[in-house]
Amino acid sequence: MTERVVSARLDVDITAASTLEFQIAVAPHPGAQVAETLSFVLDGKTVEAREVSGAHGNRIHVLEAPVGNLQVYYDATVTGNAEPSPVTDLDRSVYLRPSRYAEADKFFGFAATEFGSESDDAVLLSEVSDWVGRRLHYVPGSSDPIDGAADTLLAGAGVCRDYAHLVVAMLRALNVPARLVAVYAPGCDPMDFHAVAEALVNDTWHVVDATCLAPRSTLVRIATGRDAADTAFLDNHKGSITLNSSTVTAVATDGLPKDDIHELVALT
Repeated sequence: MTERVVSARLDVDITAASTLEFQIAVAPHPGAQVAETLSFVLDGKTVEAREVSGAHGNRIHVLEAPVGNLQVYYDATVTGNAEPSPVTDLDRSVYLRPSRYAEADKFFGFAATEFGSESDDAVLLSEVSDWVGRRLHYVPGSSDPIDGAADTLLAGAGVCRDYAHLVVAMLRALNVPARLVAVYAPGCDPMDFHAVAEALVNDTWHVVDATCLAPRSTLVRIATGRDAADTAFLDNHKGSITLNSSTVTAVATDGLPKDDIHELVALT
């Protein structure tokens, strides 16, 4: 059975009392086995976070944190493959709409010019993925956290979330429901939390990763949403924090398979 071992370590200084929200725990994987541990240590003492369930199985761990240093430790082993993500009528509507970082309404004319002659949604996935992959350069630090898909297209460079936002915006502009997924990605280099797109074709959600940094069949779902606003690994409310470091690991114990962008792959 496929086995993936993942972990995350965060070091956060809280300089003014704050409410922190973490999305680092893997989403439920029906059909697979998940063994995990998650702990929060504030100034050497273990503290408890409250878990809030979000859409698509997103798990938000909320911590009311005073001033101090917070260490976060997460480890999980996922054995086997989960069932495909369910599809609802609401998904078909929500994930065609423009969103904060995937401004599909800015791309209607442009997308029609680039891909208007293609009517097969399955073919569009590989064509958009290839187009974004060729159009952008992967440059760590080249983008700003508030950049959207239009900014990324103009800049011609970005990191995984920028690639995913542009893919999502283009697909929505072509009338293909699309969303962003935060994942653990065995084989990803540089290793970090990874972001990919997911598109609805033939009543199944399929993964699109224009960076080609990791094989799609080994990805582990963390959080799913309209764009990075819904899937950030850390949100801060009210106070002030400094993220000193984040260390992510993800390994597929059976090795990494080859990945062909022309094949449809479901995230399991």
